[in-house]
Amino acid sequence: MIKISKLDNPVQEYAWGSETAIQDLLGEPAAKGKPMAELWMGAHVKAPSRVMIDGEWKTLNKVINTSPEAVLGERVAEKFSGRLPFLFKILAIARPLSIQVHPDFGQAREGFARENMRGIPLDAPNRNYRDENHKPEILCALTPFQGLIGFRSTEEILDLMNEISSPGLSEMLGHLKKCPDSNGLKRFFTSLMTINKTRRRLIVSKAADIAEKRSGKEPVFHWIAELNRAYSGDMGIFSPAILNLVELEPGEALYIPAGELHAYLDGVGIELMANSDNVLRGGLTPKHMDIPELLRIVNFKSMAVSKIKPEEQGDLEEIYPAPSKEFVLSVISLKKGTPFTSTRNRSVEILICMEGKADIRDLESGDILPLNRGESVIVPAVVSRYRIEGKARLYKASVPNGCVVH
Repeated sequence: MIKISKLDNPVQEYAWGSETAIQDLLGEPAAKGKPMAELWMGAHVKAPSRVMIDGEWKTLNKVINTSPEAVLGERVAEKFSGRLPFLFKILAIARPLSIQVHPDFGQAREGFARENMRGIPLDAPNRNYRDENHKPEILCALTPFQGLIGFRSTEEILDLMNEISSPGLSEMLGHLKKCPDSNGLKRFFTSLMTINKTRRRLIVSKAADIAEKRSGKEPVFHWIAELNRAYSGDMGIFSPAILNLVELEPGEALYIPAGELHAYLDGVGIELMANSDNVLRGGLTPKHMDIPELLRIVNFKSMAVSKIKPEEQGDLEEIYPAPSKEFVLSVISLKKGTPFTSTRNRSVEILICMEGKADIRDLESGDILPLNRGESVIVPAVVSRYRIEGKARLYKASVPNGCVVH
């Protein structure tokens, strides 16, 4: 592949997805009972995008394998062993999705090898590690977006949990009060997540009843009640009292490193991550959960949440700063009559048009591709420079300059 090409992207139809958001973006009719949860743009082996090559659709991972330096650029091909280092997604969340955590490099490699030794197929529902990569990610809100990320301070946890507590929780909360550090938090959370089924039903039922009565006064209790309606009896309903509840306005973002416990509750967002599908789940899901493995991976430190706002990079592009070596997320806001021109020092990029329409031109060959709302393109590294003209808003995934080998 030696030119800018449109992508045909797979959609994941998970139960928590929206029946309208991605459909509307793609210009497709809403489908009752057929939610679209994630649109994937990338080369992950589970669901790679496709590219039209000489009149034939070919998967992007195979195209890259054939010409890694032309597609990725020499630097990126060398640093990331001939693989696209990021995975770009649109998330459309109509129902809260799982409490989850992602591993770091060492944990991913060890877990992947361990499950291979056990003979667990890569596509098995009880598989935790589907690749050897870590999965830091950045999530940028496209609509008002709500989620949970990282542990609250122990003081906040104690205050909120005491309001919905029953005798079955008192002892655990007492231990946390006596030991309000990361060790005490780990002990408390482990006890909560491993409680026996009989006690769990009583504790969850009592907490849900109290939260329902207070749901109009406090967002935390609103979400506890909502989660109980969606996942009745699940210990994950306590997560809004334990994790930071975050509300993002469109254009605001969050960076989630390895080990940070999180869950997304509602909204549409664009997500960019290292090229991985490794997820450890701990609740609020019908999918496979591995509580012992999740507890081994989680970072048990209270944290304050820092929202990320974009920083100007020239007149038309804004970049979301994040400490990743695999990806950079940016947004290009095109004005009619004012084109965007790429830099010369670039490698592989994927762009998706979220609003309006534009033309993207290879400045060397002169080739032009129209780009409408919902359409995406890959710009291989071999294309030295390109220009985009029109009135549109595009999100771009690229690789940082100066990336290093891990």
